[in-house]
Amino acid sequence: MKPTYETKNAKTTDYSIQLFLDYFNERLRVDHYRGNMTMILDELERVVGQHRFSKIIFYSLPEHWQLLLSKGFELEAMIKGYFNGTDMYMMTSYKEIERRTSNSWIEEDATLHTIMEKERKTEELLSPDCYHFRKATVQDADQLADLYKKVFAVYPTPMNNAEYVKKMISSGNAFYVVECDKQLVSAASAEINHTLHNAELTDCATLLDHRKYGLMKKLIIHLENELKNNGIHCAYSIARARSFGMNAAFYQLGYEYNGRLTNNCYIYEKLEDMNVWVKDLSTL
Repeated sequence: MKPTYETKNAKTTDYSIQLFLDYFNERLRVDHYRGNMTMILDELERVVGQHRFSKIIFYSLPEHWQLLLSKGFELEAMIKGYFNGTDMYMMTSYKEIERRTSNSWIEEDATLHTIMEKERKTEELLSPDCYHFRKATVQDADQLADLYKKVFAVYPTPMNNAEYVKKMISSGNAFYVVECDKQLVSAASAEINHTLHNAELTDCATLLDHRKYGLMKKLIIHLENELKNNGIHCAYSIARARSFGMNAAFYQLGYEYNGRLTNNCYIYEKLEDMNVWVKDLSTL
């Protein structure tokens, strides 16, 4: 059975690269690289041709994004402080016109403008006493998988699989959950990169009947505090561009909108555009 994704390293005397082969989302991502850029790009084309990926994402250092631009890549987003305080430029290249074309872009722009026209509020929403916030453990894996299964018909990673969730928690990712009447009703995680000192806030899910109390904003604050206490200052999230609630939550919490990724991954029902939000936790 073909894996959902895998990481591969390619190394010669001229270059080295770490690739993330995302079979489910039909994309190739360059996470780390050094050396001869021309040879690196040739290797990417070879891998794309071998696996028929329709999108390349290149996590570029500041000194290379303009070179990539001259080679046909596009700058879709950036994450400030991603590389141990150095900015990262998310450069992309498309191999199919259908993957490059978004039918929702104007609608997503309108959603973003509506959110950013509002004043950021500091007061917290009051939630019923039944809600209990805590850090998750591997014992929560079954309930977490069930939660993601209920919220998302399609998700870019197999979060509906309890064994996969256990692996994520055991590997050091921080999960926080909300309980109500002994049932998990909301969750979010931070995928921490201890080498580069950044963290992606992800796996945000809340059952429909519990979405009016600002639970997700409170979960994100719990995650932010844990990250800062562990010396992680670069926090970012890649949120569904069509989701008013998630984008509004990050905006209200002081995150900066830093671009949009076209048809980035399969989530909810189909391939969707994703907004990039970034925050410097050292300012908290």
